[in-house]
Amino acid sequence: MWQSAWVHPIERLRYVARAGGFDQLDLAREAADALGALWGESAEMVNACRRMLHHHPLAGSLWVMATRVLISSDARTATWEFLDELAADSTSEHVASALPEAATVAVVGWPDLALQKIHKRSDVSVRVIDAYGEGAGFARSLLEQGVKVEEVPFTGLGQACSTADVVIIDAEAAGPRALVAPAGSYAAAVCGVNGGKQTWAVVGHGRALPEPYFNLVEDRLTMENPLEADDEIVPISAVSSVIGPNGLADSNRGMREDCVVAAELLRLGI
Repeated sequence: MWQSAWVHPIERLRYVARAGGFDQLDLAREAADALGALWGESAEMVNACRRMLHHHPLAGSLWVMATRVLISSDARTATWEFLDELAADSTSEHVASALPEAATVAVVGWPDLALQKIHKRSDVSVRVIDAYGEGAGFARSLLEQGVKVEEVPFTGLGQACSTADVVIIDAEAAGPRALVAPAGSYAAAVCGVNGGKQTWAVVGHGRALPEPYFNLVEDRLTMENPLEADDEIVPISAVSSVIGPNGLADSNRGMREDCVVAAELLRLGI
């Protein structure tokens, strides 16, 4: 009987679209609601977490939430505490405050975290490089907040990044040596660095994974045709700095880890 209560909510997560800037906090809330029918059912919870990550392997926050759920003696409390942490993440505040005065910023696609607080900087302008067809939507969203915006077609990526003051790469998940970001982010980072510009990888709370988890994320990406994939691996060496909940740091300092490893999650499945 538990399966009829569980399969439909978990299957619902398969249809959460990227379009319109659907962010990882929203996705984590959806996942928490889907898992809610299983509190106290440890074996079923393991299967549900594996299934969830099978459908959304690139969302770092889901790996961290699933780990919290499985290692805690009180899964319900662990889940809601983690959601509160995501909601209180100060990463976007650090991005806004760390930008140079009157900076021109280049971003790819619709970053769900990095520019959440950019409206607080009236001196900053943003170049939105189209990806997934989301550029126009994100640009409108920023304009509605009073941000100065320039839409850039994907063909203008090189010039947009090499002449910006800061190139921002919004990581969906990160590991010790690399991160996952929208396709085009690697080129954006290289153009920024080669142009002598600051290039920041934004790794919000809950997105920095231990190496065994990130290896699984990389494996999932290699199953796709890398020339057609919506996401790609960007080496940490391709960025000058990493910015997260603790502020801006040199990329050579190494990546933090936002959770331990739950052995049950090293084998995903449906």
